[in-house]
Amino acid sequence: MRDPLRLLLGLLLVSPGIFVHADVTRHPLPGGSTFPISQAVEISSGSLVYFSGTTPAPVDATATRGTPAYYGDTETQTVSVFNRIQTNLENLGLGLGDVVKMTVFLVGDPALDNRMDFDGFMAGYTRFFGTEEQPALPSRSAVQVAGLVSPLMFVEVEVVAVRDTAAPGARTPGDGSRLRDSDNLLDFLGF
Repeated sequence: MRDPLRLLLGLLLVSPGIFVHADVTRHPLPGGSTFPISQAVEISSGSLVYFSGTTPAPVDATATRGTPAYYGDTETQTVSVFNRIQTNLENLGLGLGDVVKMTVFLVGDPALDNRMDFDGFMAGYTRFFGTEEQPALPSRSAVQVAGLVSPLMFVEVEVVAVRDTAAPGARTPGDGSRLRDSDNLLDFLGF
């Protein structure tokens, strides 16, 4: 080693980025509830990634916009939204299991006397969360809103995910130069 003081200083400067990892505790609903959400999600480390609201893609782009055939029913829209969210997560190296918080905006369906179709939403949601393949459950709120950006669009979902900053190749957003493993650290310090 050329300079132990230089090594120590380097370790102190970048060690939070090296040793921090996502430590997530999901607290279940009380009373043995099987409803597929967590009562709370506790994050003691890691990096949070906030996603903008995601709306459905047209199920039939040839249909007239503003007709039920264009976006489909609530279940169809929910599946479209979660497929799009899954793609957005994967594009950033994340997955549905990294989602810790979800806010759901549902519009009342005229076919249901302008009440939100919560059952339709849940039918789509449970294809993605609380499954054998993906058992991690986010904390979640679902509310009915007056409307979204397009007629007969019934579903918009915002998610917050946690990134394990100790994972190989992990980066802190906006800090592409931060080092994540001791081999690169030693190279960076000139050892």
